[in-house]
Amino acid sequence: MTLRKLNLKDILYMLEWMHDISVTKDLQTNFSEKTADDCKKFIINSWKMDNNIHLAIVNDFDEYQGTVSLKNIKNGNAEFAITIRSSAMGHGFSKFAMDEIIHKGFEELGLNTIYWCVSAKNKRAIRFYDKNNYRRISPSEIEIRGKYNKKQVQSYIWYLITKTEKKMKSPV
Repeated sequence: MTLRKLNLKDILYMLEWMHDISVTKDLQTNFSEKTADDCKKFIINSWKMDNNIHLAIVNDFDEYQGTVSLKNIKNGNAEFAITIRSSAMGHGFSKFAMDEIIHKGFEELGLNTIYWCVSAKNKRAIRFYDKNNYRRISPSEIEIRGKYNKKQVQSYIWYLITKTEKKMKSPV
């Protein structure tokens, strides 16, 4: 497993998860309307974005398994996001990618906090975050940036990790 820049060869697998209702049903965006051209634009834009980092999660054969992101990077804070193909779920890709992007955020980008949210309906994701001891917070504890309306902010479950917490979680 590794993370790498998104590549145009990832389009078909990216489109696969976007059109897989088992993956997208509890996500904020309606991905079922996305096209191969939308994926191409996203990938090309990912190469030049400086306040967003989007990386491919790939297996040992360099086959795309999902995307992990740090978005809205500003003032030492960023929002985490991840999507994984259904065929990759349960194989450690999410844990690996999350650990790697959090490390990158704190150690390479100098972030202080990384936050994210999940729909209360997304039981699989909630179990994953809770099992890995990520801290739930009230949305009032952070400055939320991005495309969230007030109803969404209140209805989602929010998580946060700080640089200090990351150091405490890391093996000695």
